[in-house]
Amino acid sequence: MDVKSKIQLPIKAELEAFKKFYSAQFNSDVVLLNKALAHVADSSGKMMRPMLVLLAAKSLGEVNEKTFLAASALELLHTASLLHDDVVDESDMRRGKPSLNALYSNRIAILTGDYLFSSSLFNAAKTKNNEIIEILSSLGRTLSEGEMLQLELQKSGGYSEERYFNVIRCKTAVLFATCACFGSLSVNADKNMVDNFTRFGELLGICFQLKDDIFDYYKTDIGKPTGSDIREGKITLPALYVLNNVSSPAVEQIKNKLENSNPLADDEIDLLIELSKSSGGVEYAQKKIDEYYSEALSLIPFDIPNDCRQALIAYLDYVVARDK
Repeated sequence: MDVKSKIQLPIKAELEAFKKFYSAQFNSDVVLLNKALAHVADSSGKMMRPMLVLLAAKSLGEVNEKTFLAASALELLHTASLLHDDVVDESDMRRGKPSLNALYSNRIAILTGDYLFSSSLFNAAKTKNNEIIEILSSLGRTLSEGEMLQLELQKSGGYSEERYFNVIRCKTAVLFATCACFGSLSVNADKNMVDNFTRFGELLGICFQLKDDIFDYYKTDIGKPTGSDIREGKITLPALYVLNNVSSPAVEQIKNKLENSNPLADDEIDLLIELSKSSGGVEYAQKKIDEYYSEALSLIPFDIPNDCRQALIAYLDYVVARDK
């Protein structure tokens, strides 16, 4: 059995039901909006975040309508943020297909994102769980803060490992943490177990982003050219390690440019990528993944159904071992 089948095994029926529930969110009587929503729905991802909500719920109780509403609220919020990100980043592709802003316009992409964001809040409200509503509202703010923090760092050149982890916690880890949290809350789990699953989700999200960042230093098939993050001024952990631990005139020149918010030349980017691979940067990032993986693994309870426990382990394994 492959890893994705292991992840889905205990929630197979619930996942199929959720997909139908979620697809119903992408309908509108406004023709133009309906076309935009159809394109977004057709470009949807692998449902990894909703699966985490379902797994957390199934581990601690029975998946119910509140679980579906919470999972849908999270996925809609995430999708809305991606539409806005594509406009901000001027991206013309999303998951191998034309982005909505490229296919139509920035205005339509923003308005569609606003519609999905409102739909997210509507679903959260329908859970009638004040904690879920408050956390989702806070999540929208945290995601925006993460984006602004990254822009602030790019402009100030104030790169540090602490700030890097603050960004990925706000931009990525908080989503996974909230997925595990909402799954637990939807089945009325006790506070200790909600906190336990929330921390598991956060660690899983950190591993996910660290792995994603490592991809940028190698040729991949995910449509992301090598060094694209660095070219955009995003200094991720492997390059940070080089800047903090490798001493040479060339590295000092790169640091000086970054600190003054000056763009790097192509040969400087190539050097930073090469040093990240040859001087321990990528290895250091992988070591961090291993550390967070071990902590996350230790948080998976032994007293939950075994198929759910094995699915959570498979989920964690998939995140750290994926090649795209």
